Amino acid sequence: MSDWNDHEPIYLQLKNLVLRQIVRGILPEGEAVPSVRQVAAQERINPITVSKAYQMLVDTELLEKRRGLGMFVRPGAQQQALDQERDRFIKQQWPEILTTIAVLGLDPATLLADSTGDSS
Repeated sequence: MSDWNDHEPIYLQLKNLVLRQIVRGILPEGEAVPSVRQVAAQERINPITVSKAYQMLVDTELLEKRRGLGMFVRPGAQQQALDQERDRFIKQQWPEILTTIAVLGLDPATLLADSTGDSS
């Protein structure tokens, strides 16, 4: 079961969870996603919440509805989701990271070297 945080609506957290699963290939293109009822029961959340998250992914053309069959990951969705995540990282997360680095007085070159295992 997912650990939902109190800082963001659950439907957005669920949308982002599905988006990350598409990026990682956990939900492959052409495959059906778990049904609204299945996710609602598994995660113990309202089916309307799941529907809202899925609808957002339909609106961004990552999922498609197939009448009588359910929701499916669209062809090309993985690259599109990857592009969306990269854009979100660059515009939202990276500025926050840079601010934290500056506030803490850290050296970006040292951080990069430490993260790659380079101890020069």
